Amino acid sequence: MADILTLPQEARSRIAVELERRREPKMGRRKFKRDRHKRIKVAFFRYCYYDPAFKFFVEQVLDADFLTLPEATKRTTEIGEQNSTDYVCTPFKHILGDYVEALEAGADVLVQFGGPCRLGYYGELQEAILRDMGYEFQMLNFSRGIEQGALGWAKQCLKTVNPDINVPAALPKLAATANMAVKLDEARDFYLANAGFERERGAFKRVWASYLDALRGATGDRDINEAFRQAMDAMRAIPLDKPDDPIRIGVVGEMFTAIDERSNLELDDKLLSMGVEVHRMMNLTNRFVRYNEPNLRRSAAGYLTYDMGPTSTLTVVAAHRYAREGFDGVIHAKSAGCTPEIDCMPVLQRVSADAAMPILYLTYDSQTSDTGLDTRLEAFYDMLSMKKEKTK
Repeated sequence: MADILTLPQEARSRIAVELERRREPKMGRRKFKRDRHKRIKVAFFRYCYYDPAFKFFVEQVLDADFLTLPEATKRTTEIGEQNSTDYVCTPFKHILGDYVEALEAGADVLVQFGGPCRLGYYGELQEAILRDMGYEFQMLNFSRGIEQGALGWAKQCLKTVNPDINVPAALPKLAATANMAVKLDEARDFYLANAGFERERGAFKRVWASYLDALRGATGDRDINEAFRQAMDAMRAIPLDKPDDPIRIGVVGEMFTAIDERSNLELDDKLLSMGVEVHRMMNLTNRFVRYNEPNLRRSAAGYLTYDMGPTSTLTVVAAHRYAREGFDGVIHAKSAGCTPEIDCMPVLQRVSADAAMPILYLTYDSQTSDTGLDTRLEAFYDMLSMKKEKTK
């Protein structure tokens, strides 16, 4: 105490404010204790259309109950913001808000599969914040145990949830989880390329929703493959009014913001409503299941010499491929402060200049508005349309 009293008045005031802030009850403060006689409830954070794969992983691999979260609200974002430092990225805040709501709903275990960027280190920080808020839970953090190889990782991660789990029996189900993610991405690729030209508004969305429902009831590869076949047949049967040479836009960027509808303010739907053929290489399949960084880098050798890390190689390679294939434009989506994607921007500018292909740079944070985004997308679309007319 004597040491504090010798500090300047300004420093003492800052300490007093910080101590008072720590004494204030934080939003959502409540403790949860596990009932050992009930099945464990496991929750993932909200992440675009992969919810069925998360459910399959929990129920079929972990042999636990999956806790489905409702749609995120403004409160979700506020919880994440109020309990995060300003220096973390927006996905961190979204995920933290999701975790608090999951714990409020009775989750026993939270899953953090992280990411290839600093998000891979966020699990420990989020766990510490949640425990400081008074929550009791277990964190299944995919970043732990990876140095032991696939089998060691599986043993450590799976037994966090279920000590009695049969790891050899769970591994085929883990492979089926990857198969579901691949099938989801393949169906989504077709959706993005064609839904903007449907004759009946909402036809693709109805098929997509039915597909997700079918996957939520899947118990193995047979169900997954059959649901995929039926969904693809249904989407291919939807009547289209698609021009021979539509405006094609490729979406690149950070793996959370470029994919997740909440994070990018439904970028997919906004582009499709304009009558655009949308392509996006960034997904779980291309970044994890089929990822081969050296081969990807060689495909864009004029722009990449070294592995730029996280999502950067895939961002540059995708933009280069879109330029080579004559796309009309590219949208680069990232969260505010995403260092790997900031590093990509000078390279993307070179790709844009070399191919005369416009690139729209979108940076999202919790203050990004729909109105501002709509205005920029409409201006970008108009520019691409005029450029396309001039080159005919």
